[in-house]
Amino acid sequence: MVRNAARRTALTDAGIRVLADEGARGLTHRAVDDAAGTPRGTASNYFARREDLISALVDRIGERLAPDPGVAEALRQRRPGPEVFGAYVRDIVRRLTADPHATLALFELRLEASRRPAVAAAIGAWRDRGFADDLAFTVGEGLPGGRLEIALLHFAVDGLVFDRLTQPLDDGVELDEAIDALVSRLLR
Repeated sequence: MVRNAARRTALTDAGIRVLADEGARGLTHRAVDDAAGTPRGTASNYFARREDLISALVDRIGERLAPDPGVAEALRQRRPGPEVFGAYVRDIVRRLTADPHATLALFELRLEASRRPAVAAAIGAWRDRGFADDLAFTVGEGLPGGRLEIALLHFAVDGLVFDRLTQPLDDGVELDEAIDALVSRLLR
C-alpha cells in the first residue's frame, strides 16, 4: 500500500480520540479504522504492531501539544522574571487544556506505561525531550528556577490539568488564581 502522510495523520488523530475516549484497552487497529472512517485493515497497514501505533500516537501528541514558536519568541523578548515564568506556565496549561483529546490520551499512555515497558520507552523518550526543552528554555532565558523547579512545575501542572480534564476534586479554584499561586510559591 502506498503511504499517504495525510492518511497517517488522520489515523493517528483518530487513535488519539480512541485513546482519550476509550482508554488503552479500547485502542485497537479496528477502533482506529472505525474512528478514522477508513476501511478495516488500514491502520494495521500503516502501523503493523500495536507498539508502532503507540509510538506514532506519542509523536503526534507531541506535535499537537508543542509550543507555538511565536509565543516562545514573544516570551523571549520580555524581561526574565516571575511574570514571564507565569506567562510560560499559562502557555503550557493553555496548550494542554485546548486539546483535551491529546492531553487525555497522553495521561492514558502514561498510565499504560506503568504496565507495559514498550509504552514506557516511547513515553520516556518524549518526556525527556520535553523536560530538557523546558529546562533549557527557563535557564537559557534567565527565568528563575532550575531542574528541581521545572520538575515541581511539571508535577503541579500535570495535577492541575488532570483535575480540569477529569472529575475535579475542587472546581471552585479559578485557573489563573491557581497558576499565580503556583508560580509565586514555586519561585519564593
